[in-house]
Amino acid sequence: MKVVEHLDLTLYNSYRIKAICKRAYFPDSENDIQTIYTSDDDVRKIVLGSGHNIILSKSTYDDYFIIFSGNFNRVTITGTEVVAEAGISMYDLSLHALAHELSGLELFYDIPSSLGGAVVMNAGASGEEIKDLLTKVRYYNPSSNQFADIQQDEMAFEYRNSFFQRNPHLIITKAWLSLKKGNKVAINEKMEQNKAVRWAKQPKEYPNAGSVFKRPKGFYVGALMDELQLKGYSIGGAKISEKHGGFIVNVNNATGDDILRIIKHAQDKVHERYGITLEVEQRII
Repeated sequence: MKVVEHLDLTLYNSYRIKAICKRAYFPDSENDIQTIYTSDDDVRKIVLGSGHNIILSKSTYDDYFIIFSGNFNRVTITGTEVVAEAGISMYDLSLHALAHELSGLELFYDIPSSLGGAVVMNAGASGEEIKDLLTKVRYYNPSSNQFADIQQDEMAFEYRNSFFQRNPHLIITKAWLSLKKGNKVAINEKMEQNKAVRWAKQPKEYPNAGSVFKRPKGFYVGALMDELQLKGYSIGGAKISEKHGGFIVNVNNATGDDILRIIKHAQDKVHERYGITLEVEQRII
């Protein structure tokens, strides 16, 4: 297990916000995770996956970060069953599926997330969600110092919500997915089509963490930002993307506070005009 003191987290969050944590752990096994949580210190521990869908609100953290990025990413494929560790990126996992001519993960080819993060937030788009592929998840409970398995029908999935979203102290370590046999050429074509559509609509040219807000019932966040003329609204080095109003982008060394202030402004304006309370989809740390 790699341990780094005073790690610069800039490369471990997709907004590319500069922040320093007291110590960072990169576990490679379940034993490593237990070792971290059963140590004698009482320092707060923060779990970080691929660093997408998060906002680092501070420049310095007196906390320990447990990072699953480039580690804890082993995968085994038997027939149509995929068993993967939580740290694998959805990009890499979809490529493993492609290599084995398995269909089901095409949508996730260009969704920036680790597998663990995708499960927590029930990632998806265009009517497809990760919950539809899952059969089982393994997790660690620091409170009891035990590992446990949970079946898909016990995870109470909802739109961008899950059992793990409601129990953030639990740490996903592994997931089982059931895919389908498919044609390799057709699978690859669908992956590239999904990527092209996403790149055409989203501001991939600037660091961002995906959709900032959950979609309120009956509305689209991008359209709301358009109607309120909030596209391009900026504070410090952050701004609401002109390409897609549902995104905030880092255009010039933005801080977490810049992003949070833009979020507050957008929420106030939307509530004032429409009476809607926009719910933040990203995790604020």
